[in-house]
Amino acid sequence: MDTYAKLTEASAFLKLFIKNKPKIGVVLGSGLGNFVQEISVEKEIEYDDIPHFPTSTVEGHHGKLIFGSIETKPIIAMAGRFHFYEGYSADEVAFPIRVMKFLGIGTLLISNAAGGVDPDLRIGDLMIITDHIAFATVNPLLGKNNEKLGPRFPDMSEPYKKYLITKAKEIAKELTIDVKEGVYFGVTGPTFETRAEYKMIHLLGGDAVGMSTVQEVIAASHCGMDVFAMSVITDVGIRDEENTITHKEVLLEAKSAEPKFTSIFRQLILSID
Repeated sequence: MDTYAKLTEASAFLKLFIKNKPKIGVVLGSGLGNFVQEISVEKEIEYDDIPHFPTSTVEGHHGKLIFGSIETKPIIAMAGRFHFYEGYSADEVAFPIRVMKFLGIGTLLISNAAGGVDPDLRIGDLMIITDHIAFATVNPLLGKNNEKLGPRFPDMSEPYKKYLITKAKEIAKELTIDVKEGVYFGVTGPTFETRAEYKMIHLLGGDAVGMSTVQEVIAASHCGMDVFAMSVITDVGIRDEENTITHKEVLLEAKSAEPKFTSIFRQLILSID
C-alpha cells in the first residue's frame, strides 16, 4: 500500500469522529503536552488505534490525537510527535501532518523544545521560528512524488508564514510576554550536540537547534498548509563553563515555560479566521 492509500485509509477512519470541521492543527512538543487542558475535548484517539500511524516512544510525548475546540475554534491536536531518531523514516514522521491535511487542516501550529545557539538566548526564552536549515536531516519528500500531495519541487521561501509571525508577536506584546525570533537548525539526534557542533551551527546561521519540526514543516509546506512554529529554549549550548545536558532537564525547562507558550498559542488560534 502506497503512502496516499494509507493517508486515505487513516483519514477515513478519523473522519468518523469529527463533529465540527477543524481548520487548525497543533503539534505539541517535549514538555508542552499540558496545552490539552485548554482544549474542550470531544474525542481522544490513541495513535495505536489509528491505521498506519506510528507510535510515540519518547518521554514527554503522550501519543494521542485530540479532537476538540478552543472556545469556538475547532482544532486537532497531536499530543506527542514522531522523530527520525526513533527509527521511523522521514515519510513516517511526516505522515500525521499529511493526515491533518486530508482532514481539512489549513493552518498548522508547531511547538518544540530547542537548544540555544545564539549567545543572546537564555534558558526559558520563547523563540518564534522565522526560518529553518534542514541540511542535517533527511527530507521527507525523497522518492517518487505524488502530485495529489503536492508539487515535485515545492517552494520553501516562506515555510513559516509572516502573517502568523506578525499575529503572534502582537499577541505576545499584548500579554507582556517577551519573545525572540530566529532560525531553527534541524538535526537527527538523538545525541545532544557537541560543543564544536554548536559552534558550527551558529556559524552556519542557526539560532537554535532541535531534533524535530523541519520534516513536519516541509511536509506541511508541500501540501499547502500555513505554518507557525515556536521553540522554548531549554538549554544553551555555547557556554564558557563546563556543562552537560539531560533530557530530564529539557522537560523541566519546557514545563516551566509552558504557561507563556500556552497563552500565545491559545490567542493565536482564536485570531485565525
